[in-house]
This record gives sequence, C-alpha cells and structure tokens, in this order.
Amino acid sequence: MHTEKVIDHIVDWLKMYAVNAKMDGFVVGISGGIDSAVTSALCAKTGIRTLCVEMPIHQAQNQVSRGREHIKLLKENFANVTNTEVNLTATFEQFKKELPQTTDDSFLDLSLANTRARLRMTTLYYFAGLHRYLVVGTGNKVEDFGVGFYTKYGDGGVDLSPIADLMKSEVYKLAKVLDIPESIVKAAPTDGLFGDSRSDEDQLGASYDELEWAMKMYEKGRNSSEFSGREQEIFNIYKKLHSANQHKMIPIPVCNIPEELL
Repeated sequence: MHTEKVIDHIVDWLKMYAVNAKMDGFVVGISGGIDSAVTSALCAKTGIRTLCVEMPIHQAQNQVSRGREHIKLLKENFANVTNTEVNLTATFEQFKKELPQTTDDSFLDLSLANTRARLRMTTLYYFAGLHRYLVVGTGNKVEDFGVGFYTKYGDGGVDLSPIADLMKSEVYKLAKVLDIPESIVKAAPTDGLFGDSRSDEDQLGASYDELEWAMKMYEKGRNSSEFSGREQEIFNIYKKLHSANQHKMIPIPVCNIPEELL
C-alpha cells in the first residue's frame, strides 16, 4: 500500500466532501483507540475545523488517558483542532433508572452497551448541529462490511466514513505515518462499551488479522469445507457474523406498495 498517497487521497476526499456539503468542519468521537485516532488525524490534516469529543461512560482510565494524549498531540500540531469532554456517565445511569425492570436479563448487557453508543451518537450530532459540522465515522472495512461490529444508529450513525475501505492492518500502517501515540498503537482494540477489560477479540472470537483473512477468502467464494482446524473455525466465525449482521450493512427494508393499491 502507498500509505502516504492513501493519506493524501483521504484528506483531499474529506476536504471536497465538506466543501461540497457547505459544512464548516468535522466532529469525531475520541475513544483512545486506533480507528478514532487515525480518523481524527486525517480530519486535522485537512486544515478544516475539527472538534474532538471525549464521551466517557464508566470508562477505563487507560482509555481516557490514551485519548487525551492523542488530542494533546493533535492540538500541538494543528491549529484547526479543538476538543471538549462530555461525561455521559450520569446521563447513562439516569437513563437506566427510568427503564422498567426486566426479569429476563439475557440481552441486558448488550442492550445497555448499545445504549452507550447511541448516547454518544446523539452527543456528536448535538455538536454537529451547533457548529454546522459533519459527524465523521471511525469504522474500518472489517467492522463495517465484514462482521458488522458496530452499533446500529450508534457508532454506525455518521455522515461520512473516511477509513471504511481500509482493513484494520492498513489503518495501523496509516497510524505509523501519522505519528499516532505508541500507547494507542499497542493497545488491544476494544469498543469499551461494557465497562470491563474485554477486547474486540474476546467478543468476536478472532483477531482482526484472522478476520481479514476470512473476509478475503469469503469474497473469493471459498467454502468452510476447504479449511480445517483454526482456519475453519475462523472462517465459520466470520461467516456467522457476516450473516447475522446483514441488517446493519444493507439499506433499511422498505415496504413497496403495489401501484394498484394506491
């Protein structure tokens, strides 16, 4: 991959999109992870106003410190970068108090994790509306189009996605050129939505490198029976997630009314 040229291409694309949309800047949620760090750095390089927003909800301190380290470096290098923090912990806790009690908590943790992501999306769009900014997505290709590892109308609710055509490994290559802090590069990827130390790999059952391989095999039309051992396991994990999360990756189904009924 021609990393520097890819960076220039994305930066130019972001500039053109903002100008054509007649918007005044970008807003990016900062998590302390590699994807949001790379995305915000790309936005910063446009020279267009870029607002970095931290939105902790019972967040682990190491995630918070990584995000702040990254924002500090961005502000030192780009005059167009500003930041703000909205601690959503109290909002999240109040929201839970208003919900009816449930006797079936089978999906409670997942539902609340997705609620965190949707509270953050709402916050980003508040600032976007306030300043005439675009909400910039931070999802990569494996997450957005492979296994659907994001929250519908949460971190999936964005105006544009600059790194969604890049594999996770390619995002790391951009991070190296963009001088993303080593603390972020070395950190295990996590969505940070459950308030514990579980990583993306813990949730998915496979690493991003493994899922990238499976995605390429799947797109080539390969079948599970062609593999054995760990490769077969990874391929089946990918195939299962890809199928289960299609509702996130395809347009919302519309009930078309027959002409004769109108």
